[in-house]
Amino acid sequence: MERLQKVIAHAGLASRRKAEQLILEGHVKVNGKVVKELGVKVSSSDKVEVSGIPIEREEPVYFLLYKPRGVISSVQDDKGRKVVTDYLPAVEQRIYPIGRLDYDTSGLLLLTNDGEFANLLMHPKSEVEKVYVAKVKGIPSREKTRSLEKGIKLEDGMTAPARVKMISMDKKKQTAIIELTIHEGRNRQVRRMFEAIGHPVMKLKRERYGTLTLQGLKAGEARELTTHEVKQLRVQAQAK
Repeated sequence: MERLQKVIAHAGLASRRKAEQLILEGHVKVNGKVVKELGVKVSSSDKVEVSGIPIEREEPVYFLLYKPRGVISSVQDDKGRKVVTDYLPAVEQRIYPIGRLDYDTSGLLLLTNDGEFANLLMHPKSEVEKVYVAKVKGIPSREKTRSLEKGIKLEDGMTAPARVKMISMDKKKQTAIIELTIHEGRNRQVRRMFEAIGHPVMKLKRERYGTLTLQGLKAGEARELTTHEVKQLRVQAQAK
């Protein structure tokens, strides 16, 4: 037995908070009867409808993919380009990426059919760290990297403080490789942060998500998360 709002969230229709609102407003039926109480629990045999649409309840699955460059973070593309689900084993569930990585960005991407889990990780208050390694044009000064550490103003507001580590620099080619740790997930955020200090990204890879890494995987390979890994991510996302 699971709480009704959790079942709706798992189906990917809404966050748990939004699901609670749908229940209170009378948009949800269980076995043909409108339910307006949040404490209701349902079993796998119960028929749940949201705004007249029956929801399909699937067993939650969680995958980690080493996304190659030149792949769309989507389940389909109208231009016929490769999408991330092309690299996963055939599964019955309708899975989708949690957040996204740009077409030209490689690295760790999570996919699931658990809407509540996805919403938790993507919530602005989520404290799950994401570690990127960027090759940038030019060699940023300490003053510039310190501005990233303090938070830098972008067109959609100030970024949260980041951690910056200079891995290497090539004075002849005038490039640097820098590790950047953030917990936000704005669109093209890492690229925009480096552009803001005058050092555009030439190559970008996400190497860590929370405690998860790409260890043992090659580009294009995927694996299922363990129950422990899923629990760890939940705890990290709810840290504050």
